[in-house]
Amino acid sequence: MAKSNAENAAGRLPIFALGMSLGLFLVISFILCVSFDLIFPSYAMHGAWEGLLPGFVWLSWGAFAIGVVETFLYGWYTALIFGPLYNLFSRS
Repeated sequence: MAKSNAENAAGRLPIFALGMSLGLFLVISFILCVSFDLIFPSYAMHGAWEGLLPGFVWLSWGAFAIGVVETFLYGWYTALIFGPLYNLFSRS
């Protein structure tokens, strides 16, 4: 008896959904952190962003856009590495 698509996909991570979820999670986190830095400048962590995001300099619209794009791409990078590895090892 053949397995249905739902049974074959059980336990597998869909890479597209994982990439979009992680990418948007990191973008939202970045926006919240930048907002926190603007509201509470004495607790700012923009130095960490400058080290983690190439081209990011505190703060201009261009740097903010670079930060949003790079954090989204970091989410996709994680999904493209983690998703297939998880799917490979979850088969066992």
